[in-house]
Amino acid sequence: MFVMHIILTGVILMKYICLIVLTISMSSIAKQPNELMLMGTFHFENPGLDTVKIKTINVMTKESQDYLIELSKNISQFKPTIVLLEFNPANTEKMNEKYQNYLNGTFELPANEIYQIGFRVAKLSGVKRIESLDERKIHWQAEELFKYLETKDLESHAKFKEVISEVTSRSDLNHKTLPLKELLLLSNDKVYDQTNKNIYFSTNAIGVENGTYLGADSSASWWHRNFRIYAKIQHYAKTHTKIFALAGQGHTAILKDFIASDNSMNYVQTPF
Repeated sequence: MFVMHIILTGVILMKYICLIVLTISMSSIAKQPNELMLMGTFHFENPGLDTVKIKTINVMTKESQDYLIELSKNISQFKPTIVLLEFNPANTEKMNEKYQNYLNGTFELPANEIYQIGFRVAKLSGVKRIESLDERKIHWQAEELFKYLETKDLESHAKFKEVISEVTSRSDLNHKTLPLKELLLLSNDKVYDQTNKNIYFSTNAIGVENGTYLGADSSASWWHRNFRIYAKIQHYAKTHTKIFALAGQGHTAILKDFIASDNSMNYVQTPF
């Protein structure tokens, strides 16, 4: 009886240990961070709405098209289960109608990066519908800042114009001399990301002297919009463990900082 008691106790103990190990294992699996492949880009069809205005490369040439097809295939190997693109959320159903037509072979892709990369990646990944990454209710609220610079602080205004002119000249030269792959690499480069963010910091202290904080409030409005965009990524991460998101570099430069501070998200490099 004593031996039997020891055996039974051992069996119970082993079951208990196995249960603990299984619980720990399941808990570990449940806490695995989501994977986010976040790709920054310039606007292939530039609407001229950004402060930095450039003439972009023609992405419809054979060389560029061959590269975009190859790039989309490489990205699809990540196997995202959701694709988030930078278009107006009010147009989600209209964009999905276009996407369904593309899947059916009745929609020819325009030059916009949403189509050239987003639609291609979604199709190759087997994604049934696309979703909007963008947030349009909060914009960069710089009107009061610019008005103040133009009328009350001409020195700071001249310095800001110089910063924009330098960035614009460099971007124009890049688009005239570099192939599409190199331009996209620059759109995801840490140095260029920092240059992008520095545009906002160059005017951040404007208005401190009179208590208006026009510069800081203007910068905060841009970060506010990007916090909302990141909130959408977090929302979709509740049901998708692998996410591909495509947005302009002005957004991704900041979103990468958010990812680095978010323990629930792993940043995955784009395979250029």
